[in-house]
Amino acid sequence: MKRVPIGEFSRMTHLSIKTLRHYHDVDLLAPDAIDPSTGYRYYATSQIPAAQVIRRLRVLGVPVDEVRSILATTDPEGRARIIGAHLERLERQLEQTTAAVASLRAVLDCPNVPLQIDHRTVPDTHAVAISERVRHEGILSWWRAAFIEIRDAMRALGVEREGPAGGLYHTELFSQEEGDATVFIPVRGPTRTVGRVAPIIIPAAELAVTLHAGSHDDIDRTYGALGAYVQEHEIGIDGPVRESYLVDRFQTDAAAEWRTEIGWPVFLARPR
Repeated sequence: MKRVPIGEFSRMTHLSIKTLRHYHDVDLLAPDAIDPSTGYRYYATSQIPAAQVIRRLRVLGVPVDEVRSILATTDPEGRARIIGAHLERLERQLEQTTAAVASLRAVLDCPNVPLQIDHRTVPDTHAVAISERVRHEGILSWWRAAFIEIRDAMRALGVEREGPAGGLYHTELFSQEEGDATVFIPVRGPTRTVGRVAPIIIPAAELAVTLHAGSHDDIDRTYGALGAYVQEHEIGIDGPVRESYLVDRFQTDAAAEWRTEIGWPVFLARPR
C-alpha cells in the first residue's frame, strides 16, 4: 500500500480536492493519514476502489447517507437492496420526466383542448368513502391507497358497487396546496364503517361535465378548458369538482385507455 497526497489522489479518482475534503468532513471517505504539522491529507492507493464506487453512486444521485450505508455494508445482498431501491426511485423520476416532456409538447403543439360538454343533474348517491385533508403533491399515492382500502372493505362487507368510482376535490386543495378530498364507490344496500372507510351520501349536484381521455399527467389541461368554458358560458358555483373514473388504473395498466369524467359545479338556469 502506498500513500499519495490529496492532489495526486484527486487525479487518480477524478474527485476534486474540494469534493474529497467534503467527503472527509461528512465522514464518507477519510484520508489514510493527516500530517499533524501541516494538516495535509494523504490517501492510500487501496482507497481508490472505494472512491470510484462513491463517484458513481453520487453521479446517480444516491444521497450521502445511503452511500455511507452501502460502503459500511459487508453483505452483498444488503448492498444490492439499497442500490436497487435507489434505482427504482430513479426509474420513477425518469417516468415522471418523460410524462412531463410529453405533456409540455402537447401544450405547445395543441394549446386548445377540444371539449364536448354535457350538462347533468346527479342525485344523492349512497357510497362508501374515505374523506381526509390531503396535500396536493401527495394526492396520487393517497388516492391509490384509499381506493385499495375501499375495495378491501367492500369485499369484507360483501356489498356490491352501484356505479363507477369517483372523487370530490375542494378548491383549497388546488389553491392552498392542501384541502379536503373524498374518494368513493357507490354501493347498493346498507353498510358500516371499516377502518377509514365509512358510509356516506354524496350530495346531489348540477354539473358541467366533460371527458378526459388517457393519463392524469395532463388532466390539468382538461380542468383548464372546462373551467374556462364554465366562466364564459355558465353560472359557476362553489363546491368540489367531481371526478368519475369510468376506466381507471384498477381496470387496466394502459394509461391511454383511462377515461375520467370531470364535473364542474354550476347552476343550471335554463333547460339543456
